[in-house]
Amino acid sequence: MNAIDNIIGINDFELIFEERDAKVFANSESGIVICQLLTDYVPIDIFKNVFHRISEIIKKGDYHKFIFDKRSLRAFHQPSMEWYFLEWKKEMLALGLRQHRKILPAEKWFEKMVMIAKEQIMKNNPDHIIDQLNIKYCDSLEEAIAD
Repeated sequence: MNAIDNIIGINDFELIFEERDAKVFANSESGIVICQLLTDYVPIDIFKNVFHRISEIIKKGDYHKFIFDKRSLRAFHQPSMEWYFLEWKKEMLALGLRQHRKILPAEKWFEKMVMIAKEQIMKNNPDHIIDQLNIKYCDSLEEAIAD
């Protein structure tokens, strides 16, 4: 059992689905959904499919926190981030999902790309919802669950 599986088990998360590119866990009692990406790049059609499936989970429960573990990524894909930020998060906000915790790859260039892209998205989309969300970046799954 690896460290992530151990954390998932200790915190009573259930594996909801697993694909080549992602695993999704949920704990309905704590109101948390976790998406752990498993590959270094996820094509946008697969990315959207995973997130549409996550949407269905959130619609069926009382979830308030989403943890997005991106540590496996080695490629940054701007169109995926824009869709996730502008469309998916807005849909989830309407369902009551306000807390977002993100775990980024250790490479500093990746974090810098995320921040530059986020700034650009906000500038180009003044009707964004970021001020209505509680978004934090965490260093570990334990921190993201506890925060």
